[in-house]
Amino acid sequence: MAIEKGDFIKINYTGKFNEGQIFDTTDEQLAKDHGIFNPRGAYGGDIVIVGSGHTIKGLDEDFEGKDVGYSGSITIAPEKAFGPHNPALVETVSITKLTEQFKDQRPYQGMPVEVNGKRGVISQIIGRRVRVDLNHALAGKEVEYEYTIEEKIEDRIAKAQGLLSLYTGMPEIEVEVTDEVIRVFTPIELGFNQRWMVSKMTIASELIDKLGIPNLEYVEKHPYVPPTAEVEEVAEEPEAPAEEEAEATEE
Repeated sequence: MAIEKGDFIKINYTGKFNEGQIFDTTDEQLAKDHGIFNPRGAYGGDIVIVGSGHTIKGLDEDFEGKDVGYSGSITIAPEKAFGPHNPALVETVSITKLTEQFKDQRPYQGMPVEVNGKRGVISQIIGRRVRVDLNHALAGKEVEYEYTIEEKIEDRIAKAQGLLSLYTGMPEIEVEVTDEVIRVFTPIELGFNQRWMVSKMTIASELIDKLGIPNLEYVEKHPYVPPTAEVEEVAEEPEAPAEEEAEATEE
């Protein structure tokens, strides 16, 4: 049966630009070979909901109508990839404003920096000022994706775990699903994950909508840590010096 909008599918892919330079992949070894390995990333394939914007628009649209097992490639124009390059997102700022970010380094073209909470790279250095490009690194570029549709996900728990992994990079978070509630047991480390704090409501809305279940609960899971055994130290009375013992004997 052909893939339709709203289907949960597992895909493996590799994204390229500039006629072969790899910028993203679900293949861990390939990522290591090309110097783009992310130790916090999840490799081995992503589960996405077709038509939900979990990938760039051109790739998302290409899934529809394909069958499970399909392998192929697609070249995507900037408008349906990472967008055209927007000159309005290039700002000129004083080097002084960015001094703390340099950390004893001299600023250089391509150096990643942050301006007013937005991440970008230095595109030009002009005396004591720099131009910072806040566009996506691939804005304005044509990209190519090679991808395979591995399977269509039907199991409700697998759907929930796949979506959670896509957002958090943590595979197989514990989930329970009934006809009334999706219960997600969030590991303690997610409490320190900024991406999770921002996206948890989006995940809840998507799962409730796509699984057709009316409620979702997040349950913090704290592993039991046995208390450390405290050894009570009994204070011993200091021994009397030999001279004091002798005086006591004579008396």
